[in-house]
Amino acid sequence: MNNLKVKTGDTVMVIAGDKDDVGKKGKIMSVDRDSMRVLVQGRNMVTRHTRPRRQGDAGGRIEKESSIHVSNVMLVCPKCNKPTRVGYTFVEGKNGKAKKVRTCKKCDKAID
Repeated sequence: MNNLKVKTGDTVMVIAGDKDDVGKKGKIMSVDRDSMRVLVQGRNMVTRHTRPRRQGDAGGRIEKESSIHVSNVMLVCPKCNKPTRVGYTFVEGKNGKAKKVRTCKKCDKAID
């Protein structure tokens, strides 16, 4: 199992790749843990040429997001609003059990 440190719904900043996308933020739409890739909303757009499958369908060029390797994105802390590395701390949860929580390395606040 791969520990990716990002989840669906997190805001991330693209730190490498296409020069048009580097430095821009987006929300993660899906995570593929097997190939270690994420789909970021509005980033890494590709053009897909499609033909109409049924009568009445529209064909043509469709712009859609393509996946980005997880190493090319960096989580944006919701508290300090800066791209940051992710650390883990254990906090006491329900029933006295320790719960693992993601934390920001810059402001030391819990992300989850």
